[in-house]
Amino acid sequence: MENTFFSVLPPLLAILMVVITRRVLLSLGFGIVAAAILLADFNIGKTLAIIWDAVKGIFISEGALNTSSVYIILFLLLLGIITAFISISGGSKAFGDWAMKRVKTRAGAQLIGVILGIIIFIDDYFNALAVGQVTRPITDRQRVSRAKLAYIIDSTSAPICVVSPVSSWGATIIVLIGTILTSHGVTEYSAFSAFMQMVPMNFYVWAALGLVFIAVLKNVNLGSMKIHENRAINEGQVFDPSKPVPGELKEDLPTSRTGTIGDLIWPILALFIGTVGAMVWTGAQATEGDTTILKIFENTDVTLSLILGGLSGFVVTMLMFARQALVLRGVEAKVLGSGVVAGLKSMLPAVYILLFAWTIGDLIGRLETGTYLAGVVQNANLNISYLPVILFILAGFMAFATGTSWGSFGILLPIAGEIAAVSDISLILPAMAAVLSGAVFGDHCSPISDTTILSSTGAGSNHIDHVMTQLPYALLSAGIASVGFIIIGITGNTIIALVVVIILLVATWFFTGKSPKEVRSLDENVTQ
Repeated sequence: MENTFFSVLPPLLAILMVVITRRVLLSLGFGIVAAAILLADFNIGKTLAIIWDAVKGIFISEGALNTSSVYIILFLLLLGIITAFISISGGSKAFGDWAMKRVKTRAGAQLIGVILGIIIFIDDYFNALAVGQVTRPITDRQRVSRAKLAYIIDSTSAPICVVSPVSSWGATIIVLIGTILTSHGVTEYSAFSAFMQMVPMNFYVWAALGLVFIAVLKNVNLGSMKIHENRAINEGQVFDPSKPVPGELKEDLPTSRTGTIGDLIWPILALFIGTVGAMVWTGAQATEGDTTILKIFENTDVTLSLILGGLSGFVVTMLMFARQALVLRGVEAKVLGSGVVAGLKSMLPAVYILLFAWTIGDLIGRLETGTYLAGVVQNANLNISYLPVILFILAGFMAFATGTSWGSFGILLPIAGEIAAVSDISLILPAMAAVLSGAVFGDHCSPISDTTILSSTGAGSNHIDHVMTQLPYALLSAGIASVGFIIIGITGNTIIALVVVIILLVATWFFTGKSPKEVRSLDENVTQ
């Protein structure tokens, strides 16, 4: 069943089940069982053995601890504890009160999330979780739905990382590009200059970012986002209380009477500095020869850096709690145990979803789903002018089905280079840019994507609500990007294609959402 049409069925089944049942663990479970059955040729005993091997592989790989996945789980649990004690110390309340005096509108609250999402471009995992922690108290006070916040976070994390050379994504992509250019004898530009030339060709990134600003400034609520936003505005419910929400504290924990915004700012700052510092340190340690910033981010250990940054944030959080409990007496010290338990429990839904997503991802990899989809394009008789848009769609579908943008561009970038090299070498950069764009697009749409899971966790949104509300925005951005890729394939001119993408975004501004005057009126009603 490997590398055949049947290899596409398990991810499609899981995604279809998500849409029908809105129960992510059940749906992923169906996909896992379906993939294992195909790998086992319908042998039940072998099916169970394959599932166990995939689950075990999350924690043990090649006889050693699989630190990558274990560190991410530990980081999530640490973040849950940090969040709980920021609340107990009064930091969240104080920061919300402070922000309410300065951020007067719903659009302003959302813009903070957009700007932070663009600024924190070092890594998509860290971006998704850190931006959510800082922005959530502000958006909650302004009655912005958690689904809208999750969309903002998701649409500014991976898109920025994929066009930033100084990020965990960018450095890796530059290395891949260099290998591809060398293998095809392309010497007119270096890997770095090729990457920088591809940045304006990454049309989905610019369409997605442009649409985020439009959605925020004009209150554009597509599809089911209207339901969530109306509930937040009219009822003050920023999420559906009947659905599980990752990262949301369920226990009614006490809040210090003497809390300040420093009780939130210092732990988050320690988390940020600790993570970035650890990324630089681990990258420098693994770099041989001349040490440059690009080599550092190429070799950095992201998951180890996350856990080190998480520990930094945890230590500072505990110090702030000790100050509140033992010095200022704003809260009783005996809540320490209940705070730890509440923080851990708040992150369990996200951990469960990640474990299921990683399991189905491993099985889909064994089925060679990505290889099959790539082969379909490679063996097809295509009009070369449409190569960029076809690769964009294929990469999108591959990332959607497999839940990994990294896996998609890891497979498709060499294939894009090969097809361009044997047909029209001038299309090699647009073809590779289309792969990167498509991988991010598919990642945005996929309920089994780890970055999508972490975006909903960071925002405190129900995961399926985030997937379903983000989908219309991702599809609209993809439609705009597709036009750009068709134009660049036909004309070979990046400027013309980018200008058309911008024109389509301007048209979207004029034909969607409320007028700025109506949005101001809405903000006034919320703050009254």
